[in-house]
Amino acid sequence: MAYNEHLANRIREQLRYFPETFTEKKMFGGICFLYHGKMTVGIVKEDLMVRVVAEKIDEALSKAFVRPMDFTKRPMKEFIYVSPEGVITEIELLHYIELGLEHAKSKL
Repeated sequence: MAYNEHLANRIREQLRYFPETFTEKKMFGGICFLYHGKMTVGIVKEDLMVRVVAEKIDEALSKAFVRPMDFTKRPMKEFIYVSPEGVITEIELLHYIELGLEHAKSKL
């Protein structure tokens, strides 16, 4: 398994409640959920990957179980990883989906 399919299904379930339309694309060796072609959230192995607007990146990184995305061995701008412990509840997961959607909309 290249990515956590259970987490992917949880994301799919949450996205059903949004009025926006999302697409899925395999990226980074995992799966990403896009809004108008812009990445919102995704999964790499067991971690949730989230795009975050620059103004909120420090706040996001201050949360438990969140770290900079270092897929390329260097922190990537406006990307974070959230460990599985950080998205145990649906409310936690929804928070990160909303952050990712905010980022995507800011790039349109």
